Amino acid sequence: MEDKIAKLQEIIDTNDNIVFFGGAGVSTESGIPDFRSQDGLYHMKYKYPPETIVSHTFFVDKTEEFYEFYKDKMIVLDAKPNAAHIALAKLEEKGKLKAIITQNIDGLHQMAGSKEVYDIHGCVHRNYCTSCRKLFNAEDIMKMEGTPKCDECGGLIKPDVVLYEEGLDQNLISKSISAISKANVLIIGGTSLAVYPAAGFIDYFNGEHLVVINKSDTSRSVRATLTITDPIGEVFSRLNI
Repeated sequence: MEDKIAKLQEIIDTNDNIVFFGGAGVSTESGIPDFRSQDGLYHMKYKYPPETIVSHTFFVDKTEEFYEFYKDKMIVLDAKPNAAHIALAKLEEKGKLKAIITQNIDGLHQMAGSKEVYDIHGCVHRNYCTSCRKLFNAEDIMKMEGTPKCDECGGLIKPDVVLYEEGLDQNLISKSISAISKANVLIIGGTSLAVYPAAGFIDYFNGEHLVVINKSDTSRSVRATLTITDPIGEVFSRLNI
Protein backbone atom coordinates (compact mmCIF):
# COMPACT_ATOMS: atom_id res chain seq x y z
CA MET A 1 0.00 0.00 0.00
CA GLU A 2 2.86 2.39 0.71
CA ASP A 3 3.90 2.37 -2.95
CA LYS A 4 0.36 3.08 -4.04
CA ILE A 5 -0.03 5.93 -1.56
CA ALA A 6 3.24 7.40 -2.83
CA LYS A 7 2.01 7.11 -6.42
CA LEU A 8 -1.27 8.83 -5.57
CA GLN A 9 0.63 11.58 -3.77
CA GLU A 10 2.76 12.11 -6.86
CA ILE A 11 -0.29 12.28 -9.14
CA ILE A 12 -1.96 14.86 -6.90
CA ASP A 13 1.22 16.91 -6.45
CA THR A 14 1.88 17.17 -10.19
CA ASN A 15 -1.64 17.95 -11.40
CA ASP A 16 -3.97 20.93 -11.05
CA ASN A 17 -7.01 19.64 -12.92
CA ILE A 18 -8.48 16.89 -10.77
CA VAL A 19 -12.10 15.74 -10.62
CA PHE A 20 -13.48 13.39 -7.96
CA PHE A 21 -16.40 11.04 -8.61
CA GLY A 22 -17.68 9.36 -5.46
CA GLY A 23 -20.28 6.97 -4.14
CA ALA A 24 -21.58 5.51 -0.90
CA GLY A 25 -18.19 4.21 0.23
CA VAL A 26 -17.02 7.78 0.77
CA SER A 27 -19.58 8.24 3.53
CA THR A 28 -19.74 4.84 5.21
CA GLU A 29 -16.73 5.82 7.33
CA SER A 30 -18.89 8.71 8.59
CA GLY A 31 -21.60 6.28 9.69
CA ILE A 32 -23.88 6.67 6.66
CA PRO A 33 -25.30 3.29 5.55
CA ASP A 34 -25.07 2.42 1.88
CA PHE A 35 -27.61 0.45 -0.10
CA ARG A 36 -25.69 -2.38 -1.72
CA SER A 37 -23.09 -3.69 0.74
CA GLN A 38 -23.75 -6.79 2.82
CA ASP A 39 -24.81 -4.55 5.73
CA GLY A 40 -26.53 -2.01 3.51
CA LEU A 41 -30.17 -1.00 3.30
CA TYR A 42 -30.99 -3.57 0.61
CA HIS A 43 -30.21 -6.34 3.11
CA MET A 44 -32.36 -4.99 5.94
CA LYS A 45 -35.83 -6.35 6.57
CA TYR A 46 -38.75 -3.98 6.10
CA LYS A 47 -42.41 -4.42 5.23
CA TYR A 48 -41.41 -3.30 1.72
CA PRO A 49 -38.01 -3.55 -0.01
CA PRO A 50 -36.01 -0.31 0.35
CA GLU A 51 -35.87 0.15 -3.44
CA THR A 52 -39.70 0.13 -3.43
CA ILE A 53 -39.92 2.58 -0.52
CA VAL A 54 -37.61 5.13 -2.19
CA SER A 55 -39.61 5.17 -5.43
CA HIS A 56 -41.75 8.01 -6.71
CA THR A 57 -44.84 5.78 -6.77
CA PHE A 58 -44.40 4.79 -3.12
CA PHE A 59 -43.85 8.43 -2.12
CA VAL A 60 -47.14 9.37 -3.76
CA ASP A 61 -49.19 6.36 -2.62
CA LYS A 62 -47.77 5.73 0.87
CA THR A 63 -46.25 9.07 1.82
CA GLU A 64 -46.30 8.58 5.59
CA GLU A 65 -44.55 5.20 5.33
CA PHE A 66 -42.02 6.73 2.94
CA TYR A 67 -41.20 9.40 5.51
CA GLU A 68 -40.85 6.84 8.30
CA PHE A 69 -38.05 5.20 6.29
CA TYR A 70 -36.60 8.50 5.07
CA LYS A 71 -36.27 9.92 8.57
CA ASP A 72 -35.13 6.63 10.09
CA LYS A 73 -32.53 5.56 7.53
CA MET A 74 -31.71 8.35 5.08
CA ILE A 75 -31.26 11.38 7.34
CA VAL A 76 -28.25 11.03 9.67
CA LEU A 77 -27.93 14.39 11.40
CA ASP A 78 -24.97 13.48 13.60
CA ALA A 79 -22.76 12.33 10.70
CA LYS A 80 -19.54 14.31 10.27
CA PRO A 81 -17.14 14.59 7.31
CA ASN A 82 -14.31 12.07 7.41
CA ALA A 83 -10.71 12.36 6.21
CA ALA A 84 -11.72 11.91 2.56
CA HIS A 85 -14.27 14.77 2.63
CA ILE A 86 -11.82 17.06 4.40
CA ALA A 87 -8.90 16.26 2.07
CA LEU A 88 -11.02 16.88 -1.03
CA ALA A 89 -12.14 20.25 0.35
CA LYS A 90 -8.48 21.17 0.91
CA LEU A 91 -7.59 20.15 -2.65
CA GLU A 92 -10.33 22.41 -3.99
CA GLU A 93 -9.13 25.27 -1.79
CA LYS A 94 -5.63 24.84 -3.25
CA GLY A 95 -7.02 25.01 -6.76
CA LYS A 96 -6.19 21.42 -7.63
CA LEU A 97 -9.66 19.89 -7.47
CA LYS A 98 -12.12 21.38 -9.96
CA ALA A 99 -15.31 19.48 -9.06
CA ILE A 100 -16.80 16.76 -6.90
CA ILE A 101 -19.46 14.60 -8.49
CA THR A 102 -21.23 12.57 -5.83
CA GLN A 103 -23.99 9.98 -5.81
CA ASN A 104 -24.44 10.58 -2.08
CA ILE A 105 -27.29 12.61 -0.64
CA ASP A 106 -25.83 13.36 2.81
CA GLY A 107 -24.29 16.80 2.16
CA LEU A 108 -21.01 15.86 3.86
CA HIS A 109 -18.85 17.30 1.08
CA GLN A 110 -20.48 20.70 1.56
CA MET A 111 -20.16 20.35 5.32
CA ALA A 112 -16.43 19.77 4.87
CA GLY A 113 -16.16 23.03 2.93
CA SER A 114 -16.29 21.91 -0.70
CA LYS A 115 -17.99 24.42 -2.99
CA GLU A 116 -18.15 22.87 -6.47
CA VAL A 117 -20.25 19.81 -5.61
CA TYR A 118 -22.59 18.17 -8.11
CA ASP A 119 -24.86 16.00 -5.94
CA ILE A 120 -26.55 14.27 -8.85
CA HIS A 121 -28.95 12.28 -6.64
CA GLY A 122 -29.99 15.30 -4.58
CA CYS A 123 -29.50 16.06 -0.90
CA VAL A 124 -31.48 15.33 2.28
CA HIS A 125 -30.68 18.81 3.56
CA ARG A 126 -32.91 20.30 0.85
CA ASN A 127 -36.64 19.64 1.05
CA TYR A 128 -39.32 21.74 -0.59
CA CYS A 129 -43.05 22.37 -0.50
CA THR A 130 -44.61 20.95 -3.65
CA SER A 131 -47.13 23.81 -3.69
CA CYS A 132 -45.31 27.06 -2.79
CA ARG A 133 -41.69 25.77 -3.12
CA LYS A 134 -40.68 26.94 0.36
CA LEU A 135 -37.45 25.21 1.42
CA PHE A 136 -36.97 23.14 4.57
CA ASN A 137 -33.77 21.63 5.94
CA ALA A 138 -33.30 18.14 7.35
CA GLU A 139 -33.68 19.35 10.93
CA ASP A 140 -37.09 20.81 10.03
CA ILE A 141 -38.22 17.48 8.59
CA MET A 142 -37.06 15.50 11.62
CA LYS A 143 -39.15 17.72 13.93
CA MET A 144 -42.37 17.12 11.98
CA GLU A 145 -44.65 14.25 12.93
CA GLY A 146 -46.32 12.10 10.30
CA THR A 147 -46.26 13.44 6.76
CA PRO A 148 -44.36 16.78 6.65
CA LYS A 149 -46.52 19.67 5.53
CA CYS A 150 -45.61 23.27 4.74
CA ASP A 151 -46.19 25.65 7.66
CA GLU A 152 -47.22 28.42 5.28
CA CYS A 153 -49.54 26.84 2.72
CA GLY A 154 -50.11 23.33 4.03
CA GLY A 155 -48.64 21.74 0.93
CA LEU A 156 -46.86 18.39 0.91
CA ILE A 157 -43.09 18.59 1.43
CA LYS A 158 -40.87 16.46 -0.81
CA PRO A 159 -37.17 15.74 -0.34
CA ASP A 160 -34.92 17.17 -3.05
CA VAL A 161 -33.68 13.62 -3.61
CA VAL A 162 -33.91 11.67 -6.85
CA LEU A 163 -36.21 8.73 -6.22
CA TYR A 164 -36.51 5.62 -8.35
CA GLU A 165 -38.63 6.37 -11.45
CA GLU A 166 -37.41 10.00 -11.43
CA GLY A 167 -34.86 11.49 -13.82
CA LEU A 168 -31.59 13.12 -12.89
CA ASP A 169 -31.10 16.89 -13.13
CA GLN A 170 -29.90 17.43 -16.69
CA ASN A 171 -28.01 20.57 -15.75
CA LEU A 172 -25.95 18.63 -13.19
CA ILE A 173 -25.44 15.83 -15.70
CA SER A 174 -24.06 18.31 -18.23
CA LYS A 175 -21.78 19.93 -15.65
CA SER A 176 -20.49 16.54 -14.52
CA ILE A 177 -19.72 15.34 -18.03
CA SER A 178 -18.03 18.64 -18.86
CA ALA A 179 -15.83 18.51 -15.75
CA ILE A 180 -14.80 14.91 -16.38
CA SER A 181 -14.08 15.48 -20.06
CA LYS A 182 -11.75 18.40 -19.22
CA ALA A 183 -9.95 16.72 -16.28
CA ASN A 184 -6.40 15.44 -16.41
CA VAL A 185 -6.95 13.29 -13.31
CA LEU A 186 -10.17 11.48 -12.40
CA ILE A 187 -10.33 9.90 -8.94
CA ILE A 188 -13.18 7.44 -8.49
CA GLY A 189 -13.86 6.65 -4.85
CA GLY A 190 -16.26 4.52 -2.84
CA THR A 191 -18.36 3.26 -5.73
CA SER A 192 -18.64 -0.03 -7.56
CA LEU A 193 -19.83 1.83 -10.69
CA ALA A 194 -23.04 -0.22 -10.69
CA VAL A 195 -25.53 2.65 -10.96
CA TYR A 196 -26.28 4.14 -14.35
CA PRO A 197 -26.34 6.65 -15.92
CA ALA A 198 -23.77 8.02 -13.46
CA ALA A 199 -21.42 5.07 -13.94
CA GLY A 200 -21.23 5.95 -17.62
CA PHE A 201 -19.72 9.36 -16.84
CA ILE A 202 -16.24 7.89 -16.81
CA ASP A 203 -16.52 7.14 -20.53
CA TYR A 204 -16.06 10.88 -21.06
CA PHE A 205 -12.66 10.91 -19.34
CA ASN A 206 -9.77 11.50 -21.73
CA GLY A 207 -7.11 12.58 -19.24
CA GLU A 208 -3.85 11.03 -18.11
CA HIS A 209 -4.54 9.41 -14.73
CA LEU A 210 -7.61 7.38 -13.73
CA VAL A 211 -7.45 6.42 -10.04
CA VAL A 212 -9.88 4.00 -8.37
CA ILE A 213 -10.11 3.83 -4.56
CA ASN A 214 -12.71 1.25 -3.53
CA LYS A 215 -12.72 -1.68 -1.10
CA SER A 216 -14.33 -4.02 -3.64
CA ASP A 217 -13.86 -4.52 -7.36
CA THR A 218 -15.74 -2.17 -9.66
CA SER A 219 -18.53 -3.70 -11.72
CA ARG A 220 -16.85 -2.69 -14.96
CA SER A 221 -13.33 -2.47 -16.32
CA VAL A 222 -12.07 1.11 -16.28
CA ARG A 223 -8.38 0.56 -17.09
CA ALA A 224 -7.23 2.49 -14.06
CA THR A 225 -3.75 3.96 -13.80
CA LEU A 226 -3.86 3.20 -10.07
CA THR A 227 -6.20 0.99 -8.04
CA ILE A 228 -6.29 1.07 -4.23
CA THR A 229 -8.57 -1.33 -2.31
CA ASP A 230 -8.31 0.26 1.13
CA PRO A 231 -10.96 2.45 2.85
CA ILE A 232 -10.94 5.84 1.16
CA GLY A 233 -10.83 7.83 4.41
CA GLU A 234 -7.77 5.90 5.47
CA VAL A 235 -6.12 6.50 2.09
CA PHE A 236 -6.68 10.25 2.16
CA SER A 237 -5.57 10.49 5.80
CA ARG A 238 -2.14 9.24 4.73
CA LEU A 239 -1.66 11.88 2.03
CA ASN A 240 0.12 15.17 2.55
CA ILE A 241 -2.47 17.72 1.44
